[in-house]
Amino acid sequence: MAKTKPGKKDLDSYSVKGTNKVVKVGDCVLMRPAESEKPPYVALVEKIEADHRNNVRVRVRWYYRPEESIGGRRQFHGAKELFLSDHYDVQSAHTIEGKCIVHSFKNYTKLENVGAEDYFCRFEYKAATGAFTPDRVAVYCKCEMPYNPDDLMVQCEGCKDWFHPSCMGMTIEQAKKLEQFLCSDCASENDAKSSLSGFPASQVSEPKAEPKRRKR
Repeated sequence: MAKTKPGKKDLDSYSVKGTNKVVKVGDCVLMRPAESEKPPYVALVEKIEADHRNNVRVRVRWYYRPEESIGGRRQFHGAKELFLSDHYDVQSAHTIEGKCIVHSFKNYTKLENVGAEDYFCRFEYKAATGAFTPDRVAVYCKCEMPYNPDDLMVQCEGCKDWFHPSCMGMTIEQAKKLEQFLCSDCASENDAKSSLSGFPASQVSEPKAEPKRRKR
């Protein structure tokens, strides 16, 4: 009579060797890549299980970095941006190097300090087709690019849109010193109104506004 193989058992958690980190289902983890020169992979833990020899494996859903996607990294992608893919895998738990946090885009922009273990995700990604969900996001500035939380932007007091200093012909240092800011369109409109009313045109060569590193 043939022997039946002992079954696998689900685990509630896994202790990362050499650390005090405990990984549970739903946590995001850093996983060791095959090539040592590459940064660690990031994955969402979906399941933890052990076989009869106590070998622990994890079922994960991979996050992709922009440069790993079909379209590659673009200007508006943040340095810590990831895409939640539809690519699932089963890996040895020994490849887990540690834990990390993948924030929502909104929560990431509210962080006072971004740590080494902080990432953010605003898109889901289909690995086979390169399609993104959502496929449309808000764009800003006259360059009409989605918001990159790594870039400083200033808000126009008139139209309330956000602009890159470089697109407005300013340096970052100049932008940081502003107390108020009017974009070129609003400044022109403001000058026209002032001229029509008989008052001198306002001087907007040194606009003043408080720049914000991250748009809320």
